[in-house]
Amino acid sequence: MFLLCLLAGGSGCSVTAEKRIHKPIQVDYSVADPEFAKSLAHLLGPPLVEGNDVLVLLDGDQIFPAMIEAIRGAQRTITLEQYIWSPGKVSSQFVEALLERARAGVKIHIIVDGIGSMMLGKSDLEPLLQAGAQFVRFNPPRGFRLFKVNHRTHRKLMVVDGKIGFIGGVCISDEWLGNADAPNRWREIHFRVSGPVVAQMQAVFMDNWLETRSELLDGTEYFAAPQPGGSISAQIFKSGPTDGAENARLSYLVSIAAARQNIRLAHAYFVPSDAAIETLLASRQRGVRIEIIVPARTDAKIIGQASRSRWGKLLEAGVEFYEYQPALYHPKMMIVDDAWVTVGSVNFDERSFVMNDEANLNVADRSLASELITIFEEDKKRSRRLTATDLKRRPWLVRCWEGFLGLFHSQL
Repeated sequence: MFLLCLLAGGSGCSVTAEKRIHKPIQVDYSVADPEFAKSLAHLLGPPLVEGNDVLVLLDGDQIFPAMIEAIRGAQRTITLEQYIWSPGKVSSQFVEALLERARAGVKIHIIVDGIGSMMLGKSDLEPLLQAGAQFVRFNPPRGFRLFKVNHRTHRKLMVVDGKIGFIGGVCISDEWLGNADAPNRWREIHFRVSGPVVAQMQAVFMDNWLETRSELLDGTEYFAAPQPGGSISAQIFKSGPTDGAENARLSYLVSIAAARQNIRLAHAYFVPSDAAIETLLASRQRGVRIEIIVPARTDAKIIGQASRSRWGKLLEAGVEFYEYQPALYHPKMMIVDDAWVTVGSVNFDERSFVMNDEANLNVADRSLASELITIFEEDKKRSRRLTATDLKRRPWLVRCWEGFLGLFHSQL
C-alpha cells in the first residue's frame, strides 16, 4: 500500500481521518434558495459576506504577474501558503519581489509543504531569510512521524496587507509558466480577491501558522478594516484531517444535491467516492445536466487510471466527460445552475476531501459564473468527448488494472 501511494504521486500511506459521510446527500432546496447559503454557513463555519470583488486569472501569463504586482505593492504584511515551491524562473521572481519588500520593512510569513518544497534548498531563500522573512515547512518528512506523512498542506493562498488575497491552484514552479501552450505546461485558474472575505482567507492561513510556529499574528496589519471591493457574495472555508475534516466533501456534495439545472466540473483529479457517485446520479435522475472536464494525461498516471474505473455508472447515466488535450489540466472548479461557484485547491478525490489541508472560495454571483462558464466552454472545445463505449472498448488487461487501482481510491 505504501508503494502504491508513492506511485500515485502521494506522500505515502498513513492512518487518516475516518470518512464520516458514507451515504449520498439529499436536500430539499436549490442553490438559489436562501436556505442553501444559510446551510453552508452553518456546515462550513464562515458565512457568505457581501461586498467582494473577484478577478479571474488564467495560466501563468496572467497569474504570476498579478501576484508579483501585489507583492511589490505591499506596505505592511504578506502571508503566503503553498504546496509546491520549486527552484527556477518563477521562484526567482517571487524571491526577488519578496526580498525587496522585506528590506523595506514589510513583515513576510511563508508556509510551504514539506514534501512539495523538497527541491527548494536553503540557499534559494537565504537572502530572503537574512532580510527578516519568516519561512517554515509544513510537516517535513521525519522518521518518527512516518504515519503522519500523508497530512500535507495543499493550500495555495497569498494575502497582502490583509486587503488583497489570491486563491486557486497555481504553484510556484516553472511548470505553470506560459499560457497552457505546451504539453508539459499546466492549464490553470487562479483568483485575485478583495473585500471582506479576505479576512476569512487570512484566518485560514493563520490556522497552519499557529500549528507550525505556535505564534499568533493579529491586528490591523493582518486583518485590515473591511473595505467592500465589489458586489459579490463570497465565503472561504478550510478543510483538513484535524480541522473541518468533512468541509470540502460537504461543500461539493451539498452543492451537487442542490443543483436543479446543470453542474459543470473541471478537475485535475476526479476520483469520486461511492457517496459522490450516488449524489451525482441522483442529480441526473432529477434531469440535471452534468459536464466534467478532466485531463487527457496527468502527472500522476496511476491516479488517472484509478479514476477511470470510477466513471462507468456516471457515463451510463448520461454524465458527459471531456478529456482536455493541449496541456496538463489543473483547475479545481465547479459551477452549479449558472449561479454558484466553488474554486480553490480542492480536488474531487479522497486525498483532498480527507487527507490534505485545503482551502476553497465559494461565490454566489451569476456574473462570475458566466465568465467561468465561457472559460469552461472554451476548454471543452479543446477536449475530446469520452463515451461509455470508449470506456468499455479499452483492452481487458487495462480495465483489470484500472479496476484494481480503483479499489484503493480512498488513498488516492
